[in-house]
Amino acid sequence: MTTPWRLFRNLKAPVSTARGLAVDDTLPCAVGSHHSPPILHLYTFIPSAIVGKYQDMEAALRLDRCRARGIEYNRRSTGGGTVIMGPEIVSLGLGINVDYPGLKKGVGGVFESLSIVLINALSKLGIDNAYFQPKNDLEVSGKKIAGLSAAAEENNTLLFHTSLLVNFDVELMTDIMNTPVIKFQDKGYNCFSQRMTTVRHETGREVSVKETMEAIQGAFEEEFQVTFREDSPDPWEQKTIQNFIHERYTQENWIFSHKHPRTRMGVGQLKTRGGLLEIYLSLSGASIESILITGDFFSTSADIHKIENALKWTSARRERIEENIAAVWHDNMIYGIDVPTLTQAVLLAKENQVRL
Repeated sequence: MTTPWRLFRNLKAPVSTARGLAVDDTLPCAVGSHHSPPILHLYTFIPSAIVGKYQDMEAALRLDRCRARGIEYNRRSTGGGTVIMGPEIVSLGLGINVDYPGLKKGVGGVFESLSIVLINALSKLGIDNAYFQPKNDLEVSGKKIAGLSAAAEENNTLLFHTSLLVNFDVELMTDIMNTPVIKFQDKGYNCFSQRMTTVRHETGREVSVKETMEAIQGAFEEEFQVTFREDSPDPWEQKTIQNFIHERYTQENWIFSHKHPRTRMGVGQLKTRGGLLEIYLSLSGASIESILITGDFFSTSADIHKIENALKWTSARRERIEENIAAVWHDNMIYGIDVPTLTQAVLLAKENQVRL
């Protein structure tokens, strides 16, 4: 008989960004180092904005408006773009072993496997036409209803994130977000309201957060043929949560990491099927003196640093850029992006540096 999965479910009150993200980061640690079965965390945040791991906080959000409106902001440990959270958006964190039966390999495989669960959950609520839209959205009739995110952790474990829109404040999103025009050039629309939908809008009824959480739990039970044991973090997990809160999610050096350089550097922005790539580059003669790779893609910090280090103090000619990237490249190093695409983004930054 399969060991029951653990369920951390919070229906009492929305949580702070630090608390919610710290619990989620603890999930794969508990699975990988603390011998826990998979853990599903269902909860809601207080009104907040959360950027992806590789995004520049100050470029993604209008922080003055966040402060004026009492909107918390923070950075999560998984990739992807900015999400606006609140008491009527179900947040989901899942810690699971990457080799768990039924879970496909790689970031793309994880999204495919777990999008099926969410599609079935929406079906339980009366929404039968949801589908996965690469790179990481769940859509209904061309409108986003959930965003997916994931990151590989140590000890062969994975953290999966999603936010499912039960209800959503489009006006808040448009007021506090900075969104590069390039992200919308291929979309054929000019406002968020044309791209977002909610459970309540699609069902035409006042679906509750609790009902949505129950549908998600039921869909996991059916897809993975498991049962859940409602639980709460044990003392080891509580200590780990507190460490993440104090050492990561309340520290400015985490929240404001991945800042865009303030010096004069060439910038290359490229919309790819793996997300928005932003390359910041400076030249010394014909060589790349420094380079920074940011955006709303999915990767690991180790892999991004490996690429950056492979390009520093090397020739800025196309063939050398491509050769140096290829020398360290492995499949899905940056999910949905290949060597020629990354090379193109670097060359765009080079061209803009030359013009400065």
